[in-house]
Amino acid sequence: MYEGKYPKKRYKITKAFLEKHATTDDRILDLGIPNPFSEILKSEGYNISNTKGEDLDLTTDAVTTEEFDVVTAFEIFEHLVSPFNVLNDIKTNKLIASIPLKLWFASAYRSKTDEWDRHYHEFEDWQFDWLLEKSGWRIKDSVKFTNPVKKIGFRPILRRFTPRYYLIYAERV
Repeated sequence: MYEGKYPKKRYKITKAFLEKHATTDDRILDLGIPNPFSEILKSEGYNISNTKGEDLDLTTDAVTTEEFDVVTAFEIFEHLVSPFNVLNDIKTNKLIASIPLKLWFASAYRSKTDEWDRHYHEFEDWQFDWLLEKSGWRIKDSVKFTNPVKKIGFRPILRRFTPRYYLIYAERV
């Protein structure tokens, strides 16, 4: 199911978390353009629509519709200058989102070849919790998990024990 160079552990944990809080009957709006994970979910029967690549810092029209039951945002908010605007404007009552956590031993991610593939934010869990609370969400479930890499060194060892991702299920207050 998770063939190729996809992040198998992250996809497996995220899919299990999604299955716990959403069904294939739910109409899901996934923030971000179609991607390998959204394609996997579609192939397994989930009713997913993606945003069109619009700059969610500048326009939040995609999330202001009430035609969806759930909004998902997997590793999207760290790329936005102001994730508050999108979170505040979402009209659905359910949100499933994940973010990379800030690691004390590694600087924020920045692609050297893609000007859009950069992290404006890497949150600590309490910061993301606060952002969600301020934008009208209450966290009902969450999980943190590690992201080991197959390299040798001090930081790869730390990645085996230090949570890298934070996944939440929240409902509108």
